[in-house]
Amino acid sequence: MPIDEHHADFVTAFARGLAVIRTFEHGADRLTLSQVAARTNLTRGSARRFLLTLEALGYVTQDGNSFRLSPKVLDLGYSYLSSLPLWEKAQPFMKEIVDTIDESCSLGVLDEGEVVYIARVPPRHIYTIHMQVGSRMPAYVNAMGRVLLAALGDAELEDYFAALQPKKLTPRTITSVAEIRRIVNETRDKGYVITEDEVYEGRRSVAVPIRNREGQAIASINISAMDSRANRETFEKKFLPLLSNAAQQIGQSL
Repeated sequence: MPIDEHHADFVTAFARGLAVIRTFEHGADRLTLSQVAARTNLTRGSARRFLLTLEALGYVTQDGNSFRLSPKVLDLGYSYLSSLPLWEKAQPFMKEIVDTIDESCSLGVLDEGEVVYIARVPPRHIYTIHMQVGSRMPAYVNAMGRVLLAALGDAELEDYFAALQPKKLTPRTITSVAEIRRIVNETRDKGYVITEDEVYEGRRSVAVPIRNREGQAIASINISAMDSRANRETFEKKFLPLLSNAAQQIGQSL
C-alpha cells in the first residue's frame, strides 16, 4: 500500500528534489533561483542546495543567473519506457497504421486521472497537432482516457468521478459528469470510443484498449485526424478495424 508524506519512510528531501525538476516546463525552460523557490514553495537556501545537487549529478545546468534542465533528465523518462515491452512492441504496428492512412497514431496509459502519451507516430501531412511522448491530458475528455476509465473497476471509477471537476477545452467539450459516466459505461460495452471536437475543434479521435494475455487493459491506442480529412463513417469503417487489429496483435505479442 502506498505511503503518504507523513509516513516515517517518506523521504521529503527526495520528493522536493523531484519537485524542482518538475518545475521546469514549457514556457519555463529557464528559471532563476527565486523563480524555482517560488514555484516549489521552498526557501531560497533550500532551492539553491537542490539545484546545485542536481547540477553536480548532471541533471541541471547553470547559465549566469538562470538554471535549466540538461538532456540527462531524459534518462529518467527513458528508463520507464525501456522497462515496458509494450512500448517497443507497439511501434511497428503504429507505424504500419500511419503508413496506411497517413494519420497520427498514439499510445497512452492512465496515471492519476490523466492519459500519459508513451508513444506517438505522427503523420506525413502538416495538419497535425503538437503532441509528444510524455504529454498528459485529462482522461475524461480524451478518447484513450475514456477507454482506460472504462477498464477500471467499479470502486476505482466511483472514486474518479467523485473527485472529477471537468473543464471545457473547446465549446463542445462534455463537462456533465453524468454524461461522461454514460459514455464510459457505453465504452465498456462497445469496446471503443470516438470523440469529436472535444479536445481540439475540428478534430476526431478513435481509441481502443490494448489487453494483455490475462485480458487486462494495460494501455490504449488511438487514431486522430482532422474532420476535413476523415468523417465519422471513415473512422468507424476504416480506422476502427485497423486499430482493433493492431491492438490485438500488440497484446498477443507481449
